[in-house]
Amino acid sequence: MGERAECGGEPSPERDAARAERRRQFAAAAREERPDLALLCLLIGAEADPELDQAGLDAAQIELDRLAGLLPYAPAGGPGAWARNLAELLGTRLGFGGSPGDYRRLESSLLHQVLRRRHGLPILLSVVWMEVARRAGAPVYGVALPGHFVVGIGDPGGRHVLADPFAGGRPLTDQDAAMLVAGATGEALEPAMLAPAGPLEIVQRILNNIRAWAQARPEHSAVHLWALDLALLLPSRPARLRHERAQLLVQRGEFLAGAAELEEYARVLEPVRPAAATALRREAAAARARLN
Repeated sequence: MGERAECGGEPSPERDAARAERRRQFAAAAREERPDLALLCLLIGAEADPELDQAGLDAAQIELDRLAGLLPYAPAGGPGAWARNLAELLGTRLGFGGSPGDYRRLESSLLHQVLRRRHGLPILLSVVWMEVARRAGAPVYGVALPGHFVVGIGDPGGRHVLADPFAGGRPLTDQDAAMLVAGATGEALEPAMLAPAGPLEIVQRILNNIRAWAQARPEHSAVHLWALDLALLLPSRPARLRHERAQLLVQRGEFLAGAAELEEYARVLEPVRPAAATALRREAAAARARLN
């Protein structure tokens, strides 16, 4: 994917209208009683790639359906059999997996690109596993280990297995999971880390990854901005994202817009954190002064 696609393409009334509609759809999907994880991930991809229209969104969903149809239904052997079948199909036959180089590519965080390339970050490969397995009837869930997302199959509180889609579906023992966490963060594995991750938690983590990718590449500030915009559409999100967005606007030279956001955030904080609100107003004044 080229820089133009990463930045959302050249502005035009048609593109602006299409983007507004995608964002409306994203916000609505995030507020469903059972959010459609695949749809939300694909709408993230549509922010990055304006060529991904409704036909492309539908094609990606159809591909997930097709992959699910290649799995045996309700195999004998329970969670272990499901995990082996998924690893054999997605990891061995189709080559879904990851490598260190995938962390340097925005495409690794976009579901439609991961379906095409069959490479991506652990969380996006886990989304593929989850969506294919769910369609085939498997009891699957995401496990948001710090630093490395994996999948669980079975009963989270009882008989289950863990697998690492980034490694082609390698089965994980609890000791393996502990080593992944320690290697990524230096932390010890705690039971709460093995709890199922909800769709919105997964989407927020994907957007966090995109923001981190863009923050390390200031030339892609437009990517950082749309990732923030989508994160702010989620029903629950950290309040600090508003401050981050205002600061990013200022960094991009949009001083008036950034100052206005800083002042609005200050207004919200005033009743509970008056000192922080005062600091934000000073930031806003400094941003406006850069116009002189």
